[in-house]
Amino acid sequence: MSMEIPSLPGGPLSGVVASAVEYMVDAGQRSVLFLDIMRQRGDQYREHVSQTAPHVLQYAAELIMDGRKLDEPVNYALVRIIPPAGVELDLERRPFIVVDPRAGHGPGIGGFKADSEIGVAMKAGHPCYFVGFLPEPMPGQTIERIARAEALFVEKVISLHPQADGKPCVIGNCQAGWAVMILASLRPELFGPLIIAGAPLAYWAGVHGKYPMRYAGGLLGGSWLTALTSDLGAGKFDGAWLVQNFESQNPSNTLWTKQYNVYSKVDTEADRYLEFERWWGGHVNLNAEEIQFIVDELFVGNNLAAGKIEMSDGRKVDLRNIRSPILVFCSKGDNVTPPQQALHWILDCYADVDEIRAYGQTIVYTVHESIGHLGIFVSGGVAKKEHAEFSSNIDLIDVLPPGLYEATFEAKGEETTSSDLVVGQWVMRCEARTLDDIRAMGGNSPEDERRFAAAKRVSELNLAAYQKFVQPWVKSMTTPQLAEAMRNLHPLRLQYEALSSQNPWMAMVKSAAEGVEENRKPVAKDNPFLAFQEQMSKQIVHVLDSWRDSQEALSEAIFLNVYGSPLLQAAVGVDPTSEPSRRREMSPEHRAMLKQRIAELKAKIGEGGLREAALRALLYVGSARGMVDERSIEALRQVRREHGGARLTLAEFKTLVREQFFMLLLDRDATLAAIPKLLPDDLNQRRAAFAAIREVLSASEAISGERADRLKRIADLFGVDSGETTSNVAPFDPKARAS
Repeated sequence: MSMEIPSLPGGPLSGVVASAVEYMVDAGQRSVLFLDIMRQRGDQYREHVSQTAPHVLQYAAELIMDGRKLDEPVNYALVRIIPPAGVELDLERRPFIVVDPRAGHGPGIGGFKADSEIGVAMKAGHPCYFVGFLPEPMPGQTIERIARAEALFVEKVISLHPQADGKPCVIGNCQAGWAVMILASLRPELFGPLIIAGAPLAYWAGVHGKYPMRYAGGLLGGSWLTALTSDLGAGKFDGAWLVQNFESQNPSNTLWTKQYNVYSKVDTEADRYLEFERWWGGHVNLNAEEIQFIVDELFVGNNLAAGKIEMSDGRKVDLRNIRSPILVFCSKGDNVTPPQQALHWILDCYADVDEIRAYGQTIVYTVHESIGHLGIFVSGGVAKKEHAEFSSNIDLIDVLPPGLYEATFEAKGEETTSSDLVVGQWVMRCEARTLDDIRAMGGNSPEDERRFAAAKRVSELNLAAYQKFVQPWVKSMTTPQLAEAMRNLHPLRLQYEALSSQNPWMAMVKSAAEGVEENRKPVAKDNPFLAFQEQMSKQIVHVLDSWRDSQEALSEAIFLNVYGSPLLQAAVGVDPTSEPSRRREMSPEHRAMLKQRIAELKAKIGEGGLREAALRALLYVGSARGMVDERSIEALRQVRREHGGARLTLAEFKTLVREQFFMLLLDRDATLAAIPKLLPDDLNQRRAAFAAIREVLSASEAISGERADRLKRIADLFGVDSGETTSNVAPFDPKARAS
């Protein structure tokens, strides 16, 4: 099929007419190719959903445990990721377990490209496992049953790596984040560090003018609509509704930008688009009990951080029970899980940083400036920066003294001090923070808290009314066949089916696309009509964004005014004059345990040897800086490699660090005064230990100011000159084997 540009008598077309013809030829060809990509998308969708276990993992995997075969069957499975050629794993390093979110889409997003959470963890040498799921839930499956199954999965991974120096690092993306936190609070002994990426944990939190999704439950009258949707699905909730809810947050992208990007770059964008659409269109179902728990207990009830979720055995979910370091990764550009929803659970659980320490918890957070929700665990750039640094420095996070920190990243350059101690392309620091740093991000006022409390109560009343008066009728009229037909007619599914090869008209599109590819004539980049097309696209995006902004402003105004009504609040049992506080007091049992632990630590201040004295000194001097740098940890590793000494496991080293840290916190003067009693008589050993301390402290920057003053005090306690920097005597084992 010839696509030559015609010529007028007397010579070739020129000027505006030539540009117009060139553009029309290109636009026609792009339209045909775009429709063919839509056909491929539809065929890909049909092939994907026909599979028993559809996923988008780009790695080979070996099935380790099938949740369907457990005593309490679930549709989850544990697989081991087989490293690709050229990637070597260190079986002494802690394994990583990536738990994928079940939020309407299928599994695999945590590893659907080389630069992913799984990819960077394996590059760092860690064995990797993946927890995914099937499209259909098992009968009777609940959130609690899934938690018990995932506990068995973690136990299995631990048993497969008895030589690993540390419990598994578990990554929970999006909805999997709160599931991992629930399990870690119930079974804290199973977990190493937790990486919670883009996961909502404080569901009411936010600021006015942004993040309107938190108002949705109140605007719909609560969770009765969730129950109705599940009943119309014959006991199953169609995950396509969750995907549609997500898409509604950005109508310009959903209705225009995503497709226009393919149309405008039709020669290069097809593979990337189809790869993503394979996951985006892989909708899955949830049992009615599962989605009702999620909506009632979490998104409308906001009961997670409040400690009000109770398991069937009577145990309460208390996030303060988690003993592993918690790394929270969120973004200002995430309109689904904004920083407030990712971090304000900390304000609900603790009064201050001292209380965080009293529970022995280490919490690290990092806030990206712009990346969107999916980009947190999909973006290759984020994987190569943040996730790569998390994987490489997971032991730094694990051995941090209890407290609250923010992880920051600085690009490594020629001027970077001790750049040879930096593992990747970024220098990771964990800087001490207070709860005021989280409050400074903005949050709810007491008036807002009363509004959400009223919305929660309205939801409970509406759900009870629906269950009593309407639900029996809906259930009696809904058959499995009718439910399946309604799922198949969901608009998100129809858009794939309608443009697949099942549509006889699309056969002509395929044939035409083959001809276009043989005679493709793309328009010149400086064509004025192409520039006009781009301007029109920007105008369409602007109109759709303006419509979204107006709808969000209207939604917020309705919610604030309706649920801010003192009359409504009083009617549903919320005191309109109260100042609600969600923070819980420390239990008497924990206070008693804490008192006993303090007495034990004070009694041990004078115990130990050179290793304890050196770590005590490092913590004392290093704390003046208010941050921990990955270069200092790498310097510790090098000191350990260069000198002998008894070996500590990572867990033993972590315990030792925490003990010395708490001793300094409880009674700094007495703890420092005890150092000379812990030191050997051999002056050379003391000099060597002090030299190692100085080497570690100077790894990231020159020792000056208060750190220099503190180091001078340590030198006096060690009985050495503070300027001494070398010794050929092996001092101590300052660092456990690092992952």
